[in-house]
Amino acid sequence: MRIISRYVLREHFGPLVFAMSALTSLLLLNYISKQLPQLVGKGLPWTVIAEFILLSLPFTIAMTLPMAVLVATLHAFSRLAADSEITAFKASGMALPRLMAPVLGAGLFLTALMVWFNDQVMPASNYALQTLTNDIARKKPTFALRPQVINEVLPSRLFLRAGRLEGGSSEMLDVTIFDFTSPTRRRTIHADSGHVELAANGHDMLLTLRNGYMTEIASQEPHRLQRVFFARNHVRVKDIGNDLERNTQGGMKSDREMTVCELQAKLIQAVQTRDSVLRTIRGLSPYVADSLPFSGGAFGSGAAYCGTMRTVLPEQAIAQAPAQSTPPPVVAAVPPDTGGPIPAGGGAGDRPTQAAQAPSIPPSAGILPVAGDSSMGKSVWLESLKTQYVMAERVINGNRVEIEKKFAIATACLVFALLGAPIAFRFPRAGVGLTIGVSLAVFGVYYIGLLGGEELARRGYLPPAIAMWATNAILAVIGLVLTARLGHEGTTTRGSEMSDQLARWNDALLRLLGRKTADA
Repeated sequence: MRIISRYVLREHFGPLVFAMSALTSLLLLNYISKQLPQLVGKGLPWTVIAEFILLSLPFTIAMTLPMAVLVATLHAFSRLAADSEITAFKASGMALPRLMAPVLGAGLFLTALMVWFNDQVMPASNYALQTLTNDIARKKPTFALRPQVINEVLPSRLFLRAGRLEGGSSEMLDVTIFDFTSPTRRRTIHADSGHVELAANGHDMLLTLRNGYMTEIASQEPHRLQRVFFARNHVRVKDIGNDLERNTQGGMKSDREMTVCELQAKLIQAVQTRDSVLRTIRGLSPYVADSLPFSGGAFGSGAAYCGTMRTVLPEQAIAQAPAQSTPPPVVAAVPPDTGGPIPAGGGAGDRPTQAAQAPSIPPSAGILPVAGDSSMGKSVWLESLKTQYVMAERVINGNRVEIEKKFAIATACLVFALLGAPIAFRFPRAGVGLTIGVSLAVFGVYYIGLLGGEELARRGYLPPAIAMWATNAILAVIGLVLTARLGHEGTTTRGSEMSDQLARWNDALLRLLGRKTADA
């Protein structure tokens, strides 16, 4: 059995590598082509371009590895069935689900590997890629002066036109400079000739203009024109040959640049904030509090995963979780219409029972109730609290979506292996057409469901767990049903269950037509 398992896995290895390389190259080229305007024309060294491409690989691999598993499963089992090897295995008494066992084991291994990859490698690479992209965006293009063209020296601020450039030198003739660097005045410089060179620091451009004049108009006095003539004028333009300045201080991370434990820590803080705001709203208006959407506490896949990480790798889990400062207690306020203090905790009917024991966070930052006995003050304060509540709910839903998506995409490796094998057994003669057709159909269904579920979950229409795992569950059920019906596939390589069924339908139709002809 070990020999057969190794043989089946070896048949899958080649198609897996080929599909992985092809799909990753296609998606990576598509992404790089969209980023070309930010990369070209800025004089970037090849090492920076190579780093950009390398950092773009992880999030591409996270999407293409499940797709490559499906392609490899379909192709390998279709070839085994087309070469009658599946028939030989069945003749020797081996059940088809037993042939799927090593592939499912490999899919489970890839799932575990992708959980680690999506949690550790991909957030770090996304953060480094975003930092590099911001550094490239700050770099200005290398300045290249062209004759008879208005050259943009500083974006939207300084323009230069040279009627003629002396070949092989830095001499210019008929020079015009349009200066918009000051918002209060507009200045134009005309010169018969000039000289341009790069300063010693390698960043600034030095202009030496000869025999010209400068006109200036102030925006406060548009009717007044000032003109100054000169025999020689020196102009220094800063930051022309700007180098790529790398950010080494770091910055804020988005939800796609955080690990699961970092997202879970942020989720817990958002839940505490939301529950504190909800208790304050309930003290003002229980009806408004009951009408607000509530997405539950902080427990879920992230909590279970981080709990396991703290048990298995405590140092790594502690290093990833950001330090949480103890929030200050809720300061009692006087509502505008009751004259009494707002209770810091809710009543017996409060929904957030889990966070009731957690330290409270002030429900509003700098928002105080309007003085007086009018109901308008209470309404304004309620609206501000509702805004904070909705913002906390968005953070909660967004973090839950990212956590569940990391696990759902990783599990797709196992789901696609379970789905691809029985489909390949049922169509042994389909070949490459089956591989391409089924792969495109499954990819479309899976990623449309994933993206649609993510959008619905972020807007609060579906729970994040259901939205992210629904497509996986549907495809897994289809794979299990097809696996359970493996005993009904075609018995030869000349056909399959579908072709046999079509033949039976054709015979029945011919008999029906013959009977009607005889009756006529």
